[in-house]
Amino acid sequence: MLDLIINSFWLILPSYFANFIPVLLKGKKPIDFKKNFIDGNRLLGDGKTIEGSFGGFFGGLLIGLLQIYFQPYLPVKFYHNQITIILLSFGAVFGDLFGSFIKRRFNLRRGRPAPLLDQLDFLIFSLVLVSLVAEIELNIVIFLVIVTPIIHFLSNIFAYLFKLKGVPW
Repeated sequence: MLDLIINSFWLILPSYFANFIPVLLKGKKPIDFKKNFIDGNRLLGDGKTIEGSFGGFFGGLLIGLLQIYFQPYLPVKFYHNQITIILLSFGAVFGDLFGSFIKRRFNLRRGRPAPLLDQLDFLIFSLVLVSLVAEIELNIVIFLVIVTPIIHFLSNIFAYLFKLKGVPW
């Protein structure tokens, strides 16, 4: 079980960082340039910013590069390379943007909860993209799908308590 936990988190760490960094950056420039979709709602909303998207992507790359450097010295099964960290980081950012797009289509305003969509959008996109170039064990995918919503929930409470987010979800 410990092996599963270590290897799962090792695999997904660039995605987790890419998903969390935008909360710290508190960007100001909306990535949708305040444009509306054909349904009259914003494409993404003010919470998805240029600074956050690029910062998240590069934050994921940075942690991934550190993993590449240290992985020869660690007992991990999944070995990252430049392609896997790019796909995981991009997948996290794009998945989060896609989740926001879907929320706007359902008229959910910024900050309103969308259970499972909020917690799994970045993870699903990351895993799908990286699976195009690397084999991922099914038990790792299942573990991450189960544990990520819990981690996401706890990290949102932490971010709310430290005034990094306006809502605890």
